Amino acid sequence: MNIWNRFKERMQGRKRKEQETSNEGKNSLDKNLLVNINHLKQDLGDSSDLVIRHFEMGGEPLIKTSAVYISGLVNEKNVNEFVSGALKVEASIEKMTQESGVVNSFDFIKGHAHSVEKVTVVSEWDKLLLAVLSGYTVILIDGYDEAITGDTKGGETRGVNEPSTQLIIRGPKVAFTESIGTNVALIRRYLKSPDLRFETMQVGSISRTDVAVMYMKGIASEKVLREIKARLNKIEVDDIIDSGYIEQYIQDTSLTLIPTIYNTERPDSVVGNLMEGRIAIIVDGTPFVLVAPALFIQFFQTPSDYYQNFVISSFLRLLRVISFTISLLTPSLYIALTTFHPQMIPTALLVSLAAQQEGVPFPLFMEVLLMEFTFEIIREAGLRMPRAVGQAVSIVGGLVLGQAAVQAGIVSATTIIVVALTGIASFAVPSYNIAVAPRILRFSLMIIAGSFGLYGVLMALFILIAHMSSLRSLGIPYLSPFAPFIWSDIKDSIIRQPLWSMNSRPRLINQQNVQRQAKSQKPVPSDPADSYSKNEKGD
Repeated sequence: MNIWNRFKERMQGRKRKEQETSNEGKNSLDKNLLVNINHLKQDLGDSSDLVIRHFEMGGEPLIKTSAVYISGLVNEKNVNEFVSGALKVEASIEKMTQESGVVNSFDFIKGHAHSVEKVTVVSEWDKLLLAVLSGYTVILIDGYDEAITGDTKGGETRGVNEPSTQLIIRGPKVAFTESIGTNVALIRRYLKSPDLRFETMQVGSISRTDVAVMYMKGIASEKVLREIKARLNKIEVDDIIDSGYIEQYIQDTSLTLIPTIYNTERPDSVVGNLMEGRIAIIVDGTPFVLVAPALFIQFFQTPSDYYQNFVISSFLRLLRVISFTISLLTPSLYIALTTFHPQMIPTALLVSLAAQQEGVPFPLFMEVLLMEFTFEIIREAGLRMPRAVGQAVSIVGGLVLGQAAVQAGIVSATTIIVVALTGIASFAVPSYNIAVAPRILRFSLMIIAGSFGLYGVLMALFILIAHMSSLRSLGIPYLSPFAPFIWSDIKDSIIRQPLWSMNSRPRLINQQNVQRQAKSQKPVPSDPADSYSKNEKGD
């Protein structure tokens, strides 16, 4: 039996070696230029945007050479410089051939074709195809089973504009673009430090999307960095189109409506998070950069909070948290109090509510549910329609439907007020991801309120808080610094203390380089009396 097993293992090992050898043969370039060109046309389906430029150089015999690239993915100026750089060596090759006999044309061209960046040599067919499809120009030389690639990426790209989803009240009016190189450059303009590290990998077996991991060495947690890289390397999917794909693959759990990965299109927001020890994930082809680990309170903060007085910033943050609570609980509390606990409502208000409900044919629960559902339809229609028409549809549609519903006696005026307040409060939350959660959760809370009253709403709220307490963002507790409670991190949570008092970084996110500034940063103005006495002596 042992002899038979050994024989099977030897045969399997021999088959594997033969398969690897055959694959290597198929994956390697041919020395014949025409064979490589035909193979390239076959693999790319003889596409019309595949450009192949043939030319000859050298003395006798002439050396056949071809430059290959995809139009639309390259910068034509860089391509011309790269190809002309290779052609300029023709005279040098001919002269050196006459003087010393034989000259290796491939090595000579590789050593002199430096008109573009990232000039490399490839000998595998898969790497050559990836280079062509990534915007590189490839030079193939007859008689050599290697090719020279030059970075000539270009084509039509969007310029740097203002953010479209995050309104800027104060701060730099700059937003990320779809180019990963541009996005990295925007961040480096703020952080001129050699400790800013940038590592690139490709995700997606077909799309081969460039994904960059950016962090501050010495500030970012090595444990979190290893975890992010491990999760990115585990992604095995055909294509990655947007950073939202990456977000869904690397988050700790997908069985939640609460986002655990932060995304932004503002470079200053990413810079601030990098300096706190977080890690940025930049995906080529999308202007939204992921930031991890993320905390719940982080979704209520904006970069503008740090550009103005801390009292104003604290008030605005508190207002956003209250708006989030209103958008989540107001309809359910209205249903619970009116239906099950009328004794908790002032008598005058209760009489007014009862008078309004006399002509309404629906129960209060169905009335609120109908108007909430209608409001969500109007909001979604306004978002999907052209911008010039969408806002008008949202405003006019809400006013007309609300007024018509009240006059027709379908709903009460108080219900319209509650639904409108709920909808407006959801717009006060700066992050779209966290604002979507209460829009969905409040329907469940309304059903619970209509069935069990205030008791059911409180129990559902306790379950929601317990669920959020169990969430992790790359292993970091989601409700930090409240659960677990960290007193030193409260200074930059719902309220914000003055910048001169924020001496340390968040402790759970960063534990190796906590100190961020000197402790004696509080401004101390000079004594006016001393200045006056000095002026008197000077006079």
